Amino acid sequence: MQPITLTNLAPQPPQPKPPLPRAVIIRYLAGGLLSLAVWFVVYQQLYALADFIAFDLLALSPDSRIGKATQFFLYDTPKVLMLLALVVFAVGILRSFFTPERTRKILAGKRESVGNVLAALLGIVTPFCSCSAVPLFIGFVTAGIPLGVTFSFLIAAPMVNEIALVLLYGLLGWKVAALYLVTGLVIAIVGGWTIGRLRMENHVEEWVKHVLAGTTETAMPENLRERVQYGWQAVRDIVGRVWIYVLLGIAVGAGIHGYVPEGFMASIMGKSAWWSVPLAVVLGIPMYANAAGIVPVLQALLAKGAALGTALAFMMSVIALSLPEMVILRKVLKPALIATFVGVVGSGILLVGYLFNMVI
Repeated sequence: MQPITLTNLAPQPPQPKPPLPRAVIIRYLAGGLLSLAVWFVVYQQLYALADFIAFDLLALSPDSRIGKATQFFLYDTPKVLMLLALVVFAVGILRSFFTPERTRKILAGKRESVGNVLAALLGIVTPFCSCSAVPLFIGFVTAGIPLGVTFSFLIAAPMVNEIALVLLYGLLGWKVAALYLVTGLVIAIVGGWTIGRLRMENHVEEWVKHVLAGTTETAMPENLRERVQYGWQAVRDIVGRVWIYVLLGIAVGAGIHGYVPEGFMASIMGKSAWWSVPLAVVLGIPMYANAAGIVPVLQALLAKGAALGTALAFMMSVIALSLPEMVILRKVLKPALIATFVGVVGSGILLVGYLFNMVI
């Protein structure tokens, strides 16, 4: 019997796992390429399938309101869910290289301007709505990361994530998605940098300052098999959580597409009404929806005559300045800092709305 010694009781470092055999790696890569090819073939047939179900099987008229709404719903629902599954899987594999602890280490010790950029970029690959981003925001604050840097993350995480970009690309095209990506990043970087310049650290609640950030490293995948499993788990978790919002959002969009008269939205959300952008922001803040629910509505509003800048301002305010987020932030921040956050981000959104309305 081996005697118990201090050496035996000391925690042993984790042993590295053996590399996967080459045959296993090849099998995973071949399976991935085959799955991608099948995905692409099915994706290309969605429009024809929606037409067949709506106009042949259900015998609806293509010119009727119910026909237009039904075809819109039958086409956009599988299209959005397929795009989400593909991109969430890819981003899940990318995210398997990072843990919250590693993320904090990346941001810690960086110059504030560099930290703002890194925090905003990290926010893109974190699939959080505004409320679920707050706990990680608290972790950043308690880790001693500058306040402005944490706000860059808090702005970017709900506003510019892979779900928003996939939906915008799938429903409105790559140009709108790229414009949204760039402007969202600019708002997150400049907004966080501005808040950092105001030196409002004393407006963080006292209990947060006394919380020590955890240093335990979360176990993460180490090989291709585990990363693929991690990606599939991300699909199950994220798509399983947002699919109902996708259906509800597309249902609302289908109703607008089929039943709202042409040009109606132009009268209240068009370029000619100077007050439309601030009104869109004010209306968006009390609402709570993630990108999966609001982007299909955005598509329908644009199709009925709403100006792009006004519609984007509405979307940004809904997912980046929601009232539930403010309630949760009140547990961490004092009212003056919350008001500053809303003012800085809201000003950026207004600027984006007016800018797009002028140039597009």
